[in-house]
Amino acid sequence: MPTSSILTNHLDNVVTDTTIRISTFNLFNYLAPPDAFYDFDRIYSAQQWQKKQRWISTYLETEQPDIIGFQEVFSIDSLRELVKNAGYEYFAVVDEPTVIDDFIFRDPVVALASKFPLKDVARVDVDTELAIQLGLSADFEFSRKVVRATIDVPHIGLCDCYVVHFKSKRAAWDAKADPLRSVEGDVIEQFKVQVAGGWASSIQRGSEATLLMMDMINRRAKTGNAMMLMGDFNNPLQDGILAHLVTSNLLFNNDQSQQQLMQFYSLRDAWELYKSNQILSSKVVPSRPPTHYFGQTSSVLDYILLSSEFDTAAQSNFYEVSDYTNTDKHLINPSFEIDGESTDHAVVSIMLSLRK
Repeated sequence: MPTSSILTNHLDNVVTDTTIRISTFNLFNYLAPPDAFYDFDRIYSAQQWQKKQRWISTYLETEQPDIIGFQEVFSIDSLRELVKNAGYEYFAVVDEPTVIDDFIFRDPVVALASKFPLKDVARVDVDTELAIQLGLSADFEFSRKVVRATIDVPHIGLCDCYVVHFKSKRAAWDAKADPLRSVEGDVIEQFKVQVAGGWASSIQRGSEATLLMMDMINRRAKTGNAMMLMGDFNNPLQDGILAHLVTSNLLFNNDQSQQQLMQFYSLRDAWELYKSNQILSSKVVPSRPPTHYFGQTSSVLDYILLSSEFDTAAQSNFYEVSDYTNTDKHLINPSFEIDGESTDHAVVSIMLSLRK
């Protein structure tokens, strides 16, 4: 056989795309000037906008994610052009921000960019009947529309990738101004709004997660597609409000075959999968880094959740979480010249490596 034929046959057997990187990125008020976000005077200067664009482009060039979910997107066309120039041929968005007074933007949206082909893009709608069963109103909606992009992922095939930005902890309503109210009365009013309004936001956030999870389970049962859920959850996962997103077993059920089947429909926290893999390799794993800072407190708000195809303990496993990166220098040790218009969240990225 000619040498050239031998070489060709060898190359045909080489396994490609053995690693995939996934990121979730809160862009923090991504709005091109001269438009304003929330208030008429909150507008980036041309220099500030160039700095923000450069920071995002540098991250994409450095980390090279193959799939990335974005939150807080106002300027959809600008982001589409930026990621296309960075090598992302595929882009998905299912909503538009609200515009008031012609140039003031509210209600940013989520988006997804991918280097792998998108086979379908859809908005996840609320199951009204289920919402009513949960005690919600018939017109309940996600605070930000959820993107579901079905991506042709190497070695797995179709994978449903969901991008979310759940309701923030900000109170659902503001204290009513009353110039005749006493100082004590004003404090009481603010306190009541903080307690009741904060709980209303928690109800919204938890309900969004529940309705989304029900939709994901139904979708998984129908298609068998692998699943990824990424975004700004605005809440720690271990908090009871969102803990059901990573439910790992059926309560009060001793049937092992049913418990095993349930694993096919459950989600895993990518950090926990990474930590388990590192421990199995006898490596020391540091404590989980925060993704957001507020005053003197810090918390993990940004997550990537994965189905069993990415869990080495599952029979249906294809990939393992081999790396977890928390890009946070701009938060803990910023350089104004570089990081001045970056983001108020860390950018979370994971590496998926094909199992041998």
